[in-house]
Amino acid sequence: MTLLEETIEDIKRNGHKISDIIFIGSEKSGHSCTWEEFTILANQDYDSGYDAAKVAIDLLIIFSDGSSMYREEYDGSEWWEYIIPFIMPRNTQSIKSLFTKYVGWQDLAEINK
Repeated sequence: MTLLEETIEDIKRNGHKISDIIFIGSEKSGHSCTWEEFTILANQDYDSGYDAAKVAIDLLIIFSDGSSMYREEYDGSEWWEYIIPFIMPRNTQSIKSLFTKYVGWQDLAEINK
């Protein structure tokens, strides 16, 4: 599979269109390209399986609604990770503690019952 095919699939899977993209590149270094340039650069077969990561680790795509896709890697396997924009909860509750009372792995709702 090419990076381009993988990217298009993930964009569609996350409910976006190409026209929703406002930035492709690196937030850190400022390197960027247009979608048209990306289609040429990304139209290359690569092995996303276990080995060293092949695609730039700081590559990200930002959408007009504030959501984004960024590269993730574990043990050489790589993929796009999707982040939805933050939405303020309708109802908020005060936090009385940030620490678990028992063994661990509790969320704020469990801790603050």
